[in-house]
Parts: sequence; C-alpha cells; structure tokens
Amino acid sequence: MVPLPVPGRNWTKLLLILVAIVLFAAVAAPAFAQAPVPAATPGVGDALDRAFTDIGGGANGGKAPLTLSLQILIIMGLLTVLPGILLMMTSFTRIIIVLAILRQALGLQQTPPNQVLIGLSLFLSLFVMAPTINQVNQAAIQPYAAGKLGATDMIATAGQPLHAFMVKQTRMKDLKLFADLAKTGRFARPADIPYTVLLPAFVTSELKTAFQIGFLIFLPFLVIDLVVATVLMSLGMAMLSPTIISMPFKLLLFVLVDGWAMMMGSLAASFAS
Repeated sequence: MVPLPVPGRNWTKLLLILVAIVLFAAVAAPAFAQAPVPAATPGVGDALDRAFTDIGGGANGGKAPLTLSLQILIIMGLLTVLPGILLMMTSFTRIIIVLAILRQALGLQQTPPNQVLIGLSLFLSLFVMAPTINQVNQAAIQPYAAGKLGATDMIATAGQPLHAFMVKQTRMKDLKLFADLAKTGRFARPADIPYTVLLPAFVTSELKTAFQIGFLIFLPFLVIDLVVATVLMSLGMAMLSPTIISMPFKLLLFVLVDGWAMMMGSLAASFAS
C-alpha cells in the first residue's frame, strides 16, 4: 500500500531546521564565530542533511516519513528550549526588566498586565533584532533553501550575526570575568569568543544595563512620592497612604511627557550603541 502524504510535512521540517539552528547556536561547540565557512557544493549532503532527510522521509532516503503525531511530538520537545534562547540570546531580557521596573515605579501592581508587558517586550525585541534576523536570512537561510549550503554550513553561518550582536552588547569587563573563570585566556578578535563564555557575559551585561535604566526611571517618581509624603505629614494626615495620593500625579507626569513613546524609543536606541 502506498503511504498517504502526511499533511503539514513541509512546515514541520522547516520548523525542525529552525529549532536546530538556534539550539546548535546555544549549546554546540563554540566554533560558530570563526572565519566564514566556504559554501558547500550543491547536492553534496553532510550529516545534518542526511538527518533531515531521514526525518522527513525524503524520496532518496528510501524510508517512510514519520507520522504527523511523531513530528508534532519532536517539535514540541524542541520548543521547550526556545524560551531560554529567547531570554538569553536576544534583547528580550533588558526590555522586559525595564518595563517591569517602570510599572513598579508608577505604583501600579497589575496595570499593564503581564501579558501586555510580555507582548510589548516580544514585539520590541523583534524590532531590535530585525537587522540580525535579516542577515541570518540572507547569509544562511536563503542559500540553504537554494541548495548552495549544507545544513552544517548553514548553522555555522547563521550563528555569526547573532554572535556579533551579543558581542556588541556585552561589556568587556563581564567577558574578562567569565574568560578568566573558564581559563580560556585572551581572544585575538571578538569572533573568537566561544558561546560558553559569551552567553553568561551577555546575560550579565543585559541585567546590569536594565537595572541602570530602571534606576534612572525610578528617580522622578521617587521625588513625587517624597513630596507627597512630606505634604501629608505636614498636614497631619499620617494615616493616609501617600501611594494613593501620589499615583495620579505620577500618571499625569508620565502622560504629559509621552512616557510610553519615550520609553520604547529609548529602549530601542539603547541597542544601537
């Protein structure tokens, strides 16, 4: 009996390839950022090419394709690593922390709700990462789709723009700290920094930058809280919560200075330096 074609096989194979790219970038050998890898001869497969062919049940593989349920199971298992990659290798960490500190500075507990803050952070991260994503698409995804690169070469080439982005946003002090801990010595050029050193240094730098921005955000709202608390104490209203009185003034100040547009623009511009 001829096996029926499995619906959704093409998109599942594509999703498996994309997940493999980011997973390999996160945990594989740190040789991503070495000199550019020469393009492979079209039609010449490597280990990953054969693996993807086996998974998809290619015509030359001679194997029946995996059932849709097994493909979905594999994809769902690989998707468990994507939140960590999103947090650790993009601009998402800095943005979500700054927005959370802003909400706390305004004195608001659940407004905007967590879903709104995460959505804002996600789409602003996509905006910030758009040039890097375009470089990955042009240098790796499109040549691989055209048969000009093998899977291994595609993954190595796709990791270079992401590596360059993280190096640009990482402090040299943090890089030196983790390089000394790993006893890797000095690196001749930024492209030689392995991911085992770059990832923790990048996350540490992002946390430090986010808290520095959060401190600057807190200052004007802290002044309002102090003024309101002083006025209430002078009027003998010690039992009245200063937070209730100061919140409208903080919201008014934030609206008058067009705070959301200023915040989004400042966060996006902070990655351009």
